[in-house]
Amino acid sequence: MKTLLGRRTRVLAATTATAGLVLLSACTSSDDGGSGSKTAAGGVELVKAGQLTTCTHLPYPPFQSEIDGKVQGFDVALIDLVADDLGVKQEILDTPFENFKTGAFLNSGECDLAAAGMTITEERKKNVDFSDPYFNATQAVLVDKKSGVSSLADVKSENVKLGAQAQTTGEDYVKGQGFDPVSFESSDAVLNGLRTGQVKAVVIDYPVVQGWLKDKANADAFEVAEQIDTGEQYGFTVKKGNTELREAVDKALADAKADGTYKKLYEQWIGPYDESAASPAAS
Repeated sequence: MKTLLGRRTRVLAATTATAGLVLLSACTSSDDGGSGSKTAAGGVELVKAGQLTTCTHLPYPPFQSEIDGKVQGFDVALIDLVADDLGVKQEILDTPFENFKTGAFLNSGECDLAAAGMTITEERKKNVDFSDPYFNATQAVLVDKKSGVSSLADVKSENVKLGAQAQTTGEDYVKGQGFDPVSFESSDAVLNGLRTGQVKAVVIDYPVVQGWLKDKANADAFEVAEQIDTGEQYGFTVKKGNTELREAVDKALADAKADGTYKKLYEQWIGPYDESAASPAAS
């Protein structure tokens, strides 16, 4: 995913908040307790009173996308659990993806945390603190059924034009394999590139492909040629040193896995429950 130059950030309501676009308030709340306090349950300090502000990058289904005027998805539902524990509502700020890697919106106090189907990497750990991993992700090679491609090796040997989402680990992976992929700004743009013939194959996270193939038209036109286990794990991020919020996220994840909520949300948003993908070891 790459920076959306000139694009204004947007605050969007999550499933537990008012639907549709909402205005970003320029006002700040006091820390004197009561309704104006930025201190939530467990002593967690929030950037805005009464809400857990989440940075994301839309769209990236099934993790986050706008559906019927609301931002919904697997990541959204999991962070709703954190917000519930803190006694607040989640509000979502749609931002350029590069800010997730640098922690810019966390450092500037615009967001409390970031949730964007983001892979935990050592490079990113230099700028942000990650939660415990909550999802094991693989990459998928999705191809036009008429392409004759059955693997990533075929893409190279047959000189098939390959696409990937810019600034993602999928793009990094194929570049490391010697490809020069066409870079698309968002997951929607990746799929559109495949639909319109700009590329004949794409590499992107497998859960995203699973979501695409639920649509009959996509399933009729495209197929998964190969899954690639790159050892990726997703995590949520907080500002470096924000131990209280990171621990609150980890607790919500652990509780959800223990009481079956995680499994229910996984089946709702991703598909048949895969325990190996759902239960990554801490990195």
